[in-house]
Amino acid sequence: MSRLYEALQRADRERKVAPEIDGRNFPEPTTVPGNDEPAQPGIGSILDHIVQYPWKPSPASLPTLQDHGTGVEQFRRLRSHIYQLRDQSTLKTILVCSGVASEGKSFVATNLAMSLARNSDHQVLLIDGDQRRPTLHTLLGAPNTPGLSEYLAGRADLDSIIQRNLPPENPAASIPRGLSNLTFIPAGMSSNNSSEIVASRHFEDLIATLSPFFDWVIIDSPPILAVTDAVDLARAADGVLLVARGASTPFDVTQRAQSAFANTRLLGVVLNDVKGARSVGSYYYYYGNKDAYEKQ
Repeated sequence: MSRLYEALQRADRERKVAPEIDGRNFPEPTTVPGNDEPAQPGIGSILDHIVQYPWKPSPASLPTLQDHGTGVEQFRRLRSHIYQLRDQSTLKTILVCSGVASEGKSFVATNLAMSLARNSDHQVLLIDGDQRRPTLHTLLGAPNTPGLSEYLAGRADLDSIIQRNLPPENPAASIPRGLSNLTFIPAGMSSNNSSEIVASRHFEDLIATLSPFFDWVIIDSPPILAVTDAVDLARAADGVLLVARGASTPFDVTQRAQSAFANTRLLGVVLNDVKGARSVGSYYYYYGNKDAYEKQ
């Protein structure tokens, strides 16, 4: 059993103990400015065990690294919608999916996670669950192995697949808050039997173990109409965001994707590559540069 797993389990047990425990092993819960939800206790000590790599994120694909601009504003709007949904019912773990490939789901998942992580001191876990065509490590400029596939197959420990960005050696260099509060689990090596691996209960157990120590968990998944992985991954999520490309994705594709998640809470649809449109109802629009996510 890995050291990180043992630490997580021990912290989770102690977190649930009655109030007479004086909490000396945990920092005092802090209130996030502008948010009534306290930070998870013990998160600092647990994150200290996570391996760090010098990430090299792609600025063209991550508009949320910027402080201003159309892209970052639209993801702030999406973030606000997510907060409103959380006020209605429990919402922490979000699966981001699309009906078919090349809709921009990985782009949306990464930037949504970054936007959530930039808000105050929220700790966000981003997981690349697309073992067929992993992309998130490319956007972050991070290693892809070992990752989720190795862990679910029993070839890697939990503490070896979780990573964070390594701060620069120069103390004067600034780190975008979206990176400093972001923890990442890459997809790992592609596998021909990923459906069988994901269909096991190991992924749900992984989310149950890690979830108490993060404010948000964002999961990227394969297209729902291409393979069955997304349905299995969705069992561990509180809700699903569908992604479609404006003037490209056929309406019936989005309908079929929605039907595939009939037993899962559908949060809404993120419509990519829409220019000059306004948000309507439960549809969230991103006005972005097509070239920024053409390959996602």
